[in-house]
Amino acid sequence: MSKSMASRARLGRTAIFVLGLVLSLAYVSPFALVFLNSFKTKYEIVDNPLSWPTEFSWDNFSQALEKMKFVMSLTNSVIITVLSVSALIIVSSMLAYLLQRNKNKFTKVTFLILVSSMIVPFQALMIPFMAQFAPIVEISNQGALIFFYIGFGVALSTFLYHGFISNIPMELDEAAAIDGASDFTIFWRIIFPMLKPVTATVAIINALWIWNDFLLPVLVLTPETQTLPLSTYLFYGSYETAYGQVMAGLLLAVIPIIAFYLILQRQFISGISSGAVK
Repeated sequence: MSKSMASRARLGRTAIFVLGLVLSLAYVSPFALVFLNSFKTKYEIVDNPLSWPTEFSWDNFSQALEKMKFVMSLTNSVIITVLSVSALIIVSSMLAYLLQRNKNKFTKVTFLILVSSMIVPFQALMIPFMAQFAPIVEISNQGALIFFYIGFGVALSTFLYHGFISNIPMELDEAAAIDGASDFTIFWRIIFPMLKPVTATVAIINALWIWNDFLLPVLVLTPETQTLPLSTYLFYGSYETAYGQVMAGLLLAVIPIIAFYLILQRQFISGISSGAVK
């Protein structure tokens, strides 16, 4: 390699590094501001939200924990997220296996409809959707919310599983079938254990969406079953906003889901690279 080519390559790597650094700072800065302002008084935040706290105080966190009913809201969020994500993993993986291993006009059209449905935003369906399913919400609003999340999340989850399963050789299914295994046994004993990377991806994507969702829960849930995103809205009053408590509440709400992502981040990256691209 000539000196000029080596110089250009080094310059390209430096440019990519600088661009990545700038983008990283742009991404991290809002979180840093939320963290710093959560320790400041309301007047300090209004005066200069970019300044360093004069004194680190935990008052905002104690008040946020009480006002948010943190334990109740956290419990509701965990229940709804865990049940919804678990159901999505089971339903979507089985559906993707069925659609991928049985190639015919019906399965192709079904998969096309699923993929096409991802481009329809919930806001376009919100009013007729809630009018249609109002009786279900009245019976059990948490159960209805989980049912809605399964319906809205199954398309993307099935798409990810479908791409991953297409890379698993059919010979594994055929060998197990020769040994007398049923389709159900083949899927759960052979195929599903191989889906660990994409399952982590599906779990993280849906958990982030469900945990942070505000619009659907505000339409469905009652104050007794509110989730953490709904509880943070309590800090916004008609005449004033407790900015310090808002920042503390936001931190308390995102810490669990960030920890969940950090635990599964390696499998998440592997699943994205292997399952989403055929």
